[in-house]
Amino acid sequence: MLLPYKTAGRIEGGCDEAGRGCLAGPVFAAAVILPPDFCDEHLNDSKQLTERQRYALRPVIEEKAIAWGIGVVTPEEIDKINILKASFLAMHRAIDALSVRPEALLIDGNRFTPYHNLPYSCEVKGDGRYLSIAAASILAKTYRDDYMMQLHEEFPQYHWDENKGYPTRAHRAAIAQYGPSPYHRMTFNLLGIERHSLFE
Repeated sequence: MLLPYKTAGRIEGGCDEAGRGCLAGPVFAAAVILPPDFCDEHLNDSKQLTERQRYALRPVIEEKAIAWGIGVVTPEEIDKINILKASFLAMHRAIDALSVRPEALLIDGNRFTPYHNLPYSCEVKGDGRYLSIAAASILAKTYRDDYMMQLHEEFPQYHWDENKGYPTRAHRAAIAQYGPSPYHRMTFNLLGIERHSLFE
């Protein structure tokens, strides 16, 4: 059973990202503040849910949350600062988008760049432990999937409607055949082999 908060009586914002391991597209993050009495038996880590379940939960989270925000970092920014820093920046931008300032942050994972002076706690597998992080994982995942579906219409040859930018065999085969798109992360190993061969 997921916990509603880490410290009772404190306004906590849960944060998670989606798309960190992708070859293409932005990294998305979400920050969510849930009321302490929030309860939904279906809410869980987004990776444990079906696509239909995630999209069914999104409007419930958005309606019942005290505040929620989405942050996005582009492929160009990822290439400039690296994906780890980009993931933290996306979380910072999601926190910036909150209409209510939290008193503390619960971060999915084991590292984070401090956000101003807010105390924070890194929670390994936090999306399977805390409701607010699980909610953030669902928002980040669904909003990123929506965006990748839009990009698929522009570049259908990469099958982003199916792989959402992750390094599947079909995705890498399409990169080998057509070359990278403007949305690919050029600092990533796009083909799964030596990088220089992509440009020969």
